[in-house]
Amino acid sequence: MPQIIDRDTLSAIAPKLAQISNEVLFDDIWRRAELAPRERSLITLAALIALGRTQQLPWHLALAQNNGLTRQEIIEAITHLAFYAGWPAAVSALGCLPEEEQ
Repeated sequence: MPQIIDRDTLSAIAPKLAQISNEVLFDDIWRRAELAPRERSLITLAALIALGRTQQLPWHLALAQNNGLTRQEIIEAITHLAFYAGWPAAVSALGCLPEEEQ
């Protein structure tokens, strides 16, 4: 099973890649005013799902919820993507969505 790479493990494995990711992606691109973080999360989820990058999905699903997307909005986006990115991509993405808290 592949190792889960998040921001912390990325820093330990590839410090320069982590630095560039933080400085360019998260401290610049994600903060640009032209799109809200909520919109950026929706775009990122769509790209990851369409490309089958499920290893990156759990972290970005949590970020999307922190950025204001509801669980139902995420499920609706994944349902919509099933017709554009493919059924297997959508079902795989749903498998990465944490269970709803009771």
